[in-house]
Amino acid sequence: MSFFLHEARYRDLTPAAEQLVTICGAGALGANLAETLARMGLRKLRVIDYDRISAHNLSTQPWVQQDIGALKARVLANALARAVGARVDAQSTLLTDANAYALLRGSAVVIDAFDNLSARTAVAAAAIVQQIPCLHIALGGDGDYGCGLWDQAYVLEAYTQASAMLPPADSCDYPLTRPLALLVAAAAAEVVVSYLSDGARRGFECTLRDLRLLGS
Repeated sequence: MSFFLHEARYRDLTPAAEQLVTICGAGALGANLAETLARMGLRKLRVIDYDRISAHNLSTQPWVQQDIGALKARVLANALARAVGARVDAQSTLLTDANAYALLRGSAVVIDAFDNLSARTAVAAAAIVQQIPCLHIALGGDGDYGCGLWDQAYVLEAYTQASAMLPPADSCDYPLTRPLALLVAAAAAEVVVSYLSDGARRGFECTLRDLRLLGS
């Protein structure tokens, strides 16, 4: 996929296009992030998620009814290959301490979009050992806050200071969560592309209150 002329004038994403980006988790954040990165022009993605698509995922994640029951990572890989020619390495497996190192190997950057502490900790540890930059993204438990923190800061600080940073099991599938999930995914995509372009690790925080709605 070639870049549009206006995109080339805005900034050159060529250096980022062929770098391997690994996304851990294909839920409301991870799946939307993968789609955004692919449509921005990043062509090499790896998605790690062992879960299958359920009906309640349809409100916040980029699936259709015919996908119900299929593996999230594989559906996402096929959809992005058809849409923009992205090469997605679909890893439909449960990431654990035992296999995290192998699953992350070769990544230019890792994005942790998991929704449980054990998987987040395993990702953080494996990334640190391999010296792979890792961005942890999450929604707050109250449904109005999202953030992206680099490396071990999320696991070591956010979880020890506020367990509310891990949302309830069904909050990411609540229909009204979609605007915030898309906002966090968009911010994460911008942060990742920025890192791949200039090496700067920029974190972010956002809420729906950050959107300025204009009108009478």
